Amino acid sequence: MDTAYNYRGFTSHRMLAQTAGDLLAEFTVSTKVGFFPEPDGHTVHSLKPERLRAAVEQSSEDLGRTPDVVLLHNPERTLADLSTDEGGDQLAGACSCLDDAVASGLCAAWGISSWDPHPLVDVLAASRPDQLPTVLLVRAGLTVPDSVLAAAEAISGAFGITAAGRWGMSPFGGSTADNVWSTANLSTFLTSQRPYSTPQAAFRVAYELPSVTRIAVGTGDAVHLAQLVDATDVEIGYETITQYRELIRTDT
Repeated sequence: MDTAYNYRGFTSHRMLAQTAGDLLAEFTVSTKVGFFPEPDGHTVHSLKPERLRAAVEQSSEDLGRTPDVVLLHNPERTLADLSTDEGGDQLAGACSCLDDAVASGLCAAWGISSWDPHPLVDVLAASRPDQLPTVLLVRAGLTVPDSVLAAAEAISGAFGITAAGRWGMSPFGGSTADNVWSTANLSTFLTSQRPYSTPQAAFRVAYELPSVTRIAVGTGDAVHLAQLVDATDVEIGYETITQYRELIRTDT
């Protein structure tokens, strides 16, 4: 179950705890910190360790349990406006803060969630933090440009993220109600003989673009969720995935 400190107007953790109650302990919970409320009602992004630490502490308190993973939420929002040296220093401080949170028992593990990993690639090319994440959450699927896929793979390699720690999100680039998911023919990606819907095929393919072992989706429909779970067993053609990457790399 994936959430964030700032979701639903900074109330998601309390609402989740109230709704799930004791059942919350039965789930693996990941959350994110990095966006913060301002007195004027605006939301700002920050990598300041004191703000991150306070958010982790508040997250644990509001959830009523220790998160299994806390992710640094879209660090590129701050890094994009800094030089590589300044960005390296701020990223290192944020990583050290979350590493300390694990050591303090505020969460079981920590990682990074990035929507646009390009600024992270630039920073990591100059310097790598001493404390390294064990989880990387990035966009996945057929709607993701090759440059973003390549940047995510570069970050994963730079941090030494294992297969278990490579996670994906937003596999449909929005909603399965978008026209593309009712008109596209993705059968060329599949080797399975069972019939699958286009959203199911797209969901399975997303595990390979880039290679991830978990994918976060949002839904209020239990049937849709069950269909996606069923799609994890879809057999795909890896040669087709390779050809697809070559094609979009050429086009971009």
